[in-house]
Amino acid sequence: MTQVSYADTVRRMMTDLQSLNDRFSRTFGGPPLGAVGAPGRVNLIGEHTDYNDGFVLPIAIERKTIALYARRADRLIRLASAQDDAEATVDLDQPIQVCRPAWANYCRGVIAGLLAAGQDVGGADILFDSTVPIGGGLSSSASLEVATALAVLGGGKGSLSDGELAKLCQMAEHRFAGTPCGIMDQSIAIMARAGSALLLDCRSGRTKHIPFDDPHLVLLVADTQVKHDLTDGGYAARRRQCYDAAGKLGVPMLRDVDVTAVDAAGTQGMLTGKELMRARHVVGEIQRTLDAVEALEGGNYHRFGELMYGSHASLRDDYEVSCQELDAVVELAGGQPGVYGARMTGGGFGGCAIVLAEADHAEKIIDAVADGFENRFDRRCPIFATRAADGARPL
Repeated sequence: MTQVSYADTVRRMMTDLQSLNDRFSRTFGGPPLGAVGAPGRVNLIGEHTDYNDGFVLPIAIERKTIALYARRADRLIRLASAQDDAEATVDLDQPIQVCRPAWANYCRGVIAGLLAAGQDVGGADILFDSTVPIGGGLSSSASLEVATALAVLGGGKGSLSDGELAKLCQMAEHRFAGTPCGIMDQSIAIMARAGSALLLDCRSGRTKHIPFDDPHLVLLVADTQVKHDLTDGGYAARRRQCYDAAGKLGVPMLRDVDVTAVDAAGTQGMLTGKELMRARHVVGEIQRTLDAVEALEGGNYHRFGELMYGSHASLRDDYEVSCQELDAVVELAGGQPGVYGARMTGGGFGGCAIVLAEADHAEKIIDAVADGFENRFDRRCPIFATRAADGARPL
């Protein structure tokens, strides 16, 4: 695996920004005023717990959505993307509604939310570019939402707190994209710190930054390139099943029961079938997340890896959101020297898996997983390494 210096990374970013500057000028007829970036994320552990008021442990990754922007004298916001030829225009003096192109609905929802929150929103030209794989389970949507908010607000957050902005972007995804996502993705895109994972209590909103900067570790992200669509009903169905299970257990959320209570409910027939399976995963995953934080703080990476494998098995068997490609990456990685653990990450139904390993073994692990994946599926699986990166900010 080629090691890229910080200086090389900065030079490459400046080259990319210059190219985007040129494209912005061609698209809108003038130079941008500024640029912001919002990262994608990897969830180390704590999957499908956020909308159950549980705990999650994500990091921001170095791949991000960049938004270049300039002010306009009128009340129009023009939106363009390097990933899609279709452009969009939002008239701030007209009701903002869901329409084509579909990618711009995430932006429309954010703009509508900012107006409703009383923020100073005026006309703007905005060009987006992203290195976050779309549909890869790395939260490209939240990255786009947060980048939109900062660009519309001129590079800052207006009068909104981090938590308020995260909630606003979450509601944009609910109302304009039709995905009933939890609060994790938007929170980490805004609140992340370089070198740290973020323990987020999705009920109280309390956060704690957990060191994740051991130079002897590497986090590998394997993109199966199986695209998921969280608006197709599978995600919403599982969310409903969780809420139904909590209702039968007589609690507001599954956060409020433990593994013993769920097992007892299954034995007594109070929970059966899918509801029992979903509850068993969520309650177990909440506990695994707290145990993982303890392991990480103590430098016990073997224990952390065991919890990753347990999380994947639960997501595969009880939550039923894995797929054969994700299972293959976890299996292939698990057979390699230097690997502590592996699991799918994100909403599932495709997307990415992550591998926590010793940095000295990274190149051999990448080759072994990519070769094994190609032998099974007749195509390569892109794999990249990432550090825990900063949250959204001006560039």
